[in-house]
Amino acid sequence: MPPSCMATTRPACSGSSATPRTRPGCCCRPCPARPMTARATCPASPPPCASADARDCDPIHPAWSGQAATAFPDNWTVGVAFFHNVFAREHNAFVEAFRRQAAATPDADSGLRDPAAPDAMIRYAEVSDEELFQAARLVVSAMIAKIHTIEWTTQLLYDEPLYRGMNANWKGLFHEHGLVEEALARVLDRLRASDDDRHANAWYSVLAAGPGIFGLGSERYANASVFSSLGGKRQDLWSLANPDHVNGGTNHFGSPFNFPEEFVTVYRLHPLVPDLLELRDLADPDRIHAKVPALEGFRAGASDLLRQEGLADWALSMGRQRLGLLTLGNHGRFLQNLAMGHLGSETGRLDIAALDIIRDRERGVPRFNEFRRQYGLRQMTSFDDFIDTTLPADHPERQHQETMAARMREIYGQHVCDADKVISHAYRDANGDYPDDCLGHPDGTLVDNVEDLDTVVGWLAEPVRPHGYAISETQFVVFILNASRRLFSDRFFTSSFRPEFYTRLGHDWVMNNGPDGVIMEDGAPNGHHQPVSPMKRVLQRTVPALATELDPVVNVFDPWARDRGTYYSLDWTPRPGAEADESFTP
Repeated sequence: MPPSCMATTRPACSGSSATPRTRPGCCCRPCPARPMTARATCPASPPPCASADARDCDPIHPAWSGQAATAFPDNWTVGVAFFHNVFAREHNAFVEAFRRQAAATPDADSGLRDPAAPDAMIRYAEVSDEELFQAARLVVSAMIAKIHTIEWTTQLLYDEPLYRGMNANWKGLFHEHGLVEEALARVLDRLRASDDDRHANAWYSVLAAGPGIFGLGSERYANASVFSSLGGKRQDLWSLANPDHVNGGTNHFGSPFNFPEEFVTVYRLHPLVPDLLELRDLADPDRIHAKVPALEGFRAGASDLLRQEGLADWALSMGRQRLGLLTLGNHGRFLQNLAMGHLGSETGRLDIAALDIIRDRERGVPRFNEFRRQYGLRQMTSFDDFIDTTLPADHPERQHQETMAARMREIYGQHVCDADKVISHAYRDANGDYPDDCLGHPDGTLVDNVEDLDTVVGWLAEPVRPHGYAISETQFVVFILNASRRLFSDRFFTSSFRPEFYTRLGHDWVMNNGPDGVIMEDGAPNGHHQPVSPMKRVLQRTVPALATELDPVVNVFDPWARDRGTYYSLDWTPRPGAEADESFTP
């Protein structure tokens, strides 16, 4: 059975000669090898049926009928379908590269090891289909983590401190300064053994930026820190037979890994999704050929749109279109009236913007002001705090903020405050006092019910953001803690990032963003000589028709036709060669 996998609609590969052995986590039924072309997406096939009378059924999940049989059926969109197909192709690209290597050097060491016989070499020719399939899953997972860490986040938060910070998460802040990295690694050893959990955890998370989080503990040698990088001619003593070596690089900071409700709350990014998708064609990339309602790309419609236009044209279309602004009043209309007939509700429809608020209330997420206090952030004292008074009175953005403040006051109301009523023990002011009901206003005066403001509404209303930030201050604080934690807590991103699990080819693939070694980007974008980014390399491999379009792109999460200009410029101007792009027409 081939270890490659394609995201397909059911039924997949009828008549396949592949053996029917189950593969854990596979996204499809076993399929024979298919050529990968720029426009190949989901194969067209009617919904599977148990009988001639069941034309709308799916044997696994009825909600999957007519769409890809993977993920959450309710949330399947053309964007999600696009990425599933791209990373299924990346999985296959690794499998094919491994098989080419195995054919060329069948007796060479693959790097893979069996925990039951950790010292026995596994040759390329001995790697089973199942082992190769699981190694490919690890490679793709690590590539996605790398893309999220050093590419998506650095564009979402587009400034120099975040660029350095997120790259430090991955490869270390001092990766070019061995002595400093070694010293910090020894400090981390001591913090990990400390009995003072509170201070040790805080300093550990900060100082791990020295050697980097990714690969922490994946190399061991005598008389050196657990977190040192292998250097010089020292012998790596890491052993698959030693559980402390396998798991010793992780740090859960006193709690089993989870994504807390606070992280779910600040990741409610629905205003990013536009109502209309601007469809383009690679043959004429500057022109918007059609505007497709995003609703048409939901569920089964997603597979239909991918088949009709192909992966390359959808990559171009999404790559050049700007996202929506994360602000109040900017949710897509289609998300406020989304068909959900299977829920059995009276209307059969769902308002996603309202659902975001309801979910936070049901799950006990604190309201906005208390949420900020518990994270050590400044509290608001009235709805007028959401107005940026540094802007001129006639500035459109300030006028929008004033409108939103008035609307929040109308919805959440006001009350006569009581200064004797303490409302929180999460925060003390400079005098050591807890906040009271008046929040600094005179006792007995009419004040805004700012304490009732829902968290999602609050961070969407925040008026001031650092340069280049698409998200608010509140979101950023929660986001950055969890972005690091998911690396710290995963042994496959720390002490088990080894050829014993990934294979030699897989380990190098993740480190170099692909099989061809490190490829450097032209010039020095924002002053950095940097490798071609991992997602750009993935798209170049999996959708080769994009080669010309991607060539001038530095970060694929920045609109592809935008001129990045000088140092962290936010100007909306076309790059050379894209002056005719209709997105830049006033």
